[in-house]
Order: sequence, then structure tokens, then C-alpha cells
Amino acid sequence: MAKYVAKRIGLAFMTAFIILSLTFILVKLLPFERPIGGDSQQIAYFDKQYNLGYVYRLDRETPEYGDYLYKSPADHGRSNYYYQVPVMTQYFNWLKNIITKWDWGYSKTFQPNVSAAVIIASRIGYSIRLNILSVIFSVPTGILLGIWAALKKNSMTDHTISTLVMIFISVPGFVMISFLIRLFCYNLGWLPSTWPTDSAATAVKVKGYIIPVFCLSVGSICYYCRYVRAELCEVMESDYLLLARTKGLTRSQAIMRHAMKNAMVPIFPAILAEFLGILGGSMILENLYGIPGIGKLFVLSLNYKDYDILFVDMAIFTTLSLLAGILLDLSYGFIDPRIRMGAKK
Repeated sequence: MAKYVAKRIGLAFMTAFIILSLTFILVKLLPFERPIGGDSQQIAYFDKQYNLGYVYRLDRETPEYGDYLYKSPADHGRSNYYYQVPVMTQYFNWLKNIITKWDWGYSKTFQPNVSAAVIIASRIGYSIRLNILSVIFSVPTGILLGIWAALKKNSMTDHTISTLVMIFISVPGFVMISFLIRLFCYNLGWLPSTWPTDSAATAVKVKGYIIPVFCLSVGSICYYCRYVRAELCEVMESDYLLLARTKGLTRSQAIMRHAMKNAMVPIFPAILAEFLGILGGSMILENLYGIPGIGKLFVLSLNYKDYDILFVDMAIFTTLSLLAGILLDLSYGFIDPRIRMGAKK
């Protein structure tokens, strides 16, 4: 088991390294976009890029380096010329900066000359709080609906739940949130139409969570409901549950003591994996509702061509996805003792 865990962690590290390396190299091959702001801001940005090893800073124009990226105004009769360093040299300097200084670079358009890591840290809390609330709401709701549908199998209740699940799971997220905003915000006026500011009243902030939490939860509720219903229906028809009934247990006792325990084995690892996976935020939902999380920041960094922020966002999404996959596999072995990862035949 320990050998399997070490192997999976090593493979995850290599996968993340390859993904981020390819992202950095491919993005740096794109045409350079100058930062926004006046001369003082641009000089500060290029000096930071020079310190990170991404540009050359020369006191004269040097055609052999290609076209200069920026020419600073004459200072005491002399200007500085900034030229782009070769991409692979930038790549190795990027790795060195992360390993030795944990420096991921600086924003050039979104928040000029502010550390990309600082910007991400200021926004990740919104995504984490939102997604924790969605997990708290979706997990028990989905499981309870699945249990109810299984216990009422082939009844009107089962058909109604299954139909609603199929309807909600078929509606795209951007359609769902657009409909809810139109109905509850503009038509009825019950909820705020956009994410409340930090200075808003507490009641308004609480209302601001309702639409995004519900939209994030719908897909999970449908998934858990269908999965729990299918697992519980299969377990309830098994031989060992029939044996438990013949030994004198009532239907409720047999379901609670045996059926539920075995039906939940594949469910709990999925809950863990989903919790880690959704911490990355929802790009579409955060943009439509104006939530200042890292999902919206990812889209903004693409639109603004602010690549240093994009790299940090990619690192978070990649790490969470790989971590969720590892914990998902390992959790099966801890929940069900019959499963042992990496064991010899």
C-alpha cells in the first residue's frame, strides 16, 4: 500500500510538472503583450521581469536581440531597452524562481506589478466558501433523495424523483443560473442580481449565496440521487439481505444495518473527490454572477493576457484534480477492507 501511494504521488507530481511546463512554454510563444499603465508602471514591470530572468535590460538598442519590447524614457540622457529572453531560458528561470523563491511572477494588466500569488490568495477564499456550502447542501440532499427513491422503487414517488433528476441534469449551468437570476432577482426581487460587495449588509450577503450554491449543487444532487438509488436497489435484491430478513430482522433494520452500509461504499470516495475537485471554482457561474473567485480570475487572466496569473490558476486546478484522483483511489481501500491498492495477486 505504501509503495502504491508513493508511486501515485510521484506520477501526480510528474503529470503536474508536464502540464505546467507545456502551458508555460506554449503561452510564452504567443506574441508579447505590453503591460498597461504609464511609464513608471511599465518600467517597474519590466524591471521585475528582468530580475526574474525573463527579459534583457540594455542601455542601447541591440538589433541582434530582435525588436525591443519597451524603451524607457531617457533618464539623465540615457534610455533602457528591454528585449525578450529565449523561451527555454525563461522556462528554466521560471522553475528556479518557483523552487528557490516561490515567485510566480507579477500581474501586468489585471493589477499591475502585484504578485500573482498574492492576487490568487485574495480571491481563493470566495471559491472555497462557496463550494464548501454547495457540498454541505448537495451531499445529504442527493443521498436522501436517492434513498427515498430506492425505498419507493417503481412507485409514483420514484418516477417523480427520477424525472426531476433527468430534467435538472440536462439543463446547462449557465441556463440554470440565468433563469434563476431572471426569476428571483428581476421578476420577484427576492435575491440580489449579482454578488454582494464586502460592505453589504449581512442579510444581503447571505442571500447572495443562495443562487450560486443552488446552481453548484444541482448537478451533484442529481449524481448522488441516481447513484445511491442504483446501488441501494441492487443491494436490496442481494442474497445476504434476504438472509438477514429470514433471521428475523425487519425491513427497516435490514436496510439500515446492512443495505445502507454496503451501498455507501462507492459513494463516500466520490464525495471526497468532488469536494476537492470543485474547490477550483466554477468559471461560468462565477463570471455570470460576478463572484470574485479564482474561476472568474482564470477567465479574466485569459482575456487580459495576464499570463503569470494564469500559471498560478492552472497550478491550483491541476493540483486539485490530481489530488482528488489519488484520494479517490486510496479511499476505496480504507472504506472497504477487501480492497487493497497495489497488492500482489
